[in-house]
Amino acid sequence: MTEISGIPGTLDAVDAAGRSRQSIYVYEAPVRIWHWLNAAAICLLAVTGYLIASPLPSMPGEASNWYTMGYIRFVHFASGQVLAAGFLYRVYWAFVGNQYSRQLFALPLHNRIWRWGLLYELRWYLFLVRYPKKYIGHNPLANAAMFLFVVAMVMMMLTGFALYGEGEGVDSLWYRSFGWVFRIFPNSQDVHTIHHLGMWFIVIFVIMHVYAALREDIMSRQSMLSAIITGERTFRDSRPD
Repeated sequence: MTEISGIPGTLDAVDAAGRSRQSIYVYEAPVRIWHWLNAAAICLLAVTGYLIASPLPSMPGEASNWYTMGYIRFVHFASGQVLAAGFLYRVYWAFVGNQYSRQLFALPLHNRIWRWGLLYELRWYLFLVRYPKKYIGHNPLANAAMFLFVVAMVMMMLTGFALYGEGEGVDSLWYRSFGWVFRIFPNSQDVHTIHHLGMWFIVIFVIMHVYAALREDIMSRQSMLSAIITGERTFRDSRPD
């Protein structure tokens, strides 16, 4: 967490030569690719997951003539595997990427300034303060929200692969790898319920994430939407004229 005005890190956006900068390269290409790949996988998982939980009405004619639910399940399982592969690569990039690539996986709760920033950002989103703080990476509230998102993703992948392994059979590699989930939740329906509730948590998160990005882009005078496309975060004047 590096802030441009207010708390930790640099007080002014300047480069090594002391020149003022209007934009800073934050999100590296692998992070941006993962973001959009992740977004596409989550959209497919949410739609197909909803249809699996609430199947379509019966089709007319012989059942052997239709494979609609089979295709829906295939897209769901394939998207889940893409999500997991992308997540593993994202974990790897947290070790080899820049400092901003690690914000998703850690909360500096020991940092008093970070905790102060968390409360300030909460007040900013509740329209209780007039001026926003400007951060190069995620602000503390976004940092906390993204961390919860990562926890939810891990839970969804574990429960999802456990349910897939159950369908494949107890002798399958999937069940041998993820069947331990059923030792924590012996009732298979409990795992289904947790997986289903996790989907709604992620759907709500995505809605709030899009809203927050649009709001910050307009109100905080720092780029959000374009930053995840170009990697550059651009800063404008801190105070309106």
